[in-house]
Amino acid sequence: MKIDRSAWGRLRVTGSDRVRFLQGLTTVNTETLADGAHAWGAILNPKGRVLTVIDVARVGESFLIACEGSLAEKTQALLERYAVMDDVTFEPLNGPAHVHWEDPLSVWTAPIVEGDAGDTQDSDPRAERLRIRGGFLRYGDDVDEDNFPFETPLAQFLDYKKGCYVGQEPVFRVHAQGNSAKMLRALAIEGDAPIAKGAIVKHASKDKAGELTSSVAAGDGTTIALAYLHRTVWDVGGIVEVDGRKATVHELPWEE
Repeated sequence: MKIDRSAWGRLRVTGSDRVRFLQGLTTVNTETLADGAHAWGAILNPKGRVLTVIDVARVGESFLIACEGSLAEKTQALLERYAVMDDVTFEPLNGPAHVHWEDPLSVWTAPIVEGDAGDTQDSDPRAERLRIRGGFLRYGDDVDEDNFPFETPLAQFLDYKKGCYVGQEPVFRVHAQGNSAKMLRALAIEGDAPIAKGAIVKHASKDKAGELTSSVAAGDGTTIALAYLHRTVWDVGGIVEVDGRKATVHELPWEE
């Protein structure tokens, strides 16, 4: 599936301080990122909360940062705010681009390809189903400034061996303690009637066991969704309830 990314924000980062600057600001390990490779990560506030979700690609003597279109201005403003005495330049890129999604795993691994638009929009139910099964975050719905990266699928990309960056201390502290209070999980919900964002997830042992963030009809009479679940109920295969309907917990990415 060729997903259009033409409306996404893209910035080319150049300058002699580009590696050190991004290493100290983002969760991505830009020092070890190979030429031609890319990695997902975030820019955090000092308390470790997610300000923006970014894809960082190393392209020769530059980096290409991509993010949702709704985050483009915010992301550039964050970069410029921290680039006080650094030799870095940010150049916005425009034009057609796409990613190629094949399965839930590929939503995080597929690189952005410049110069060719996709033929499928994010709003297409087929794309939304893959997005949800892969746990691919939509900022404002599945993650925002109240969330830590380790509560989301961004946890798989956190490098606990890299040097200091903004927000590192609280992220490392929780990792060392191993006590995240909640985690984003996938749900398979009975019935295909729409469910509102923010719907409360219930469990036999806990009236408020979580909160739904995204959902879409699966096309087989059921609904698939993303929801933050409390650590006492997030075990894969567990049964919870959403909007009076039975739901089964799945790990992310959720492969059929």
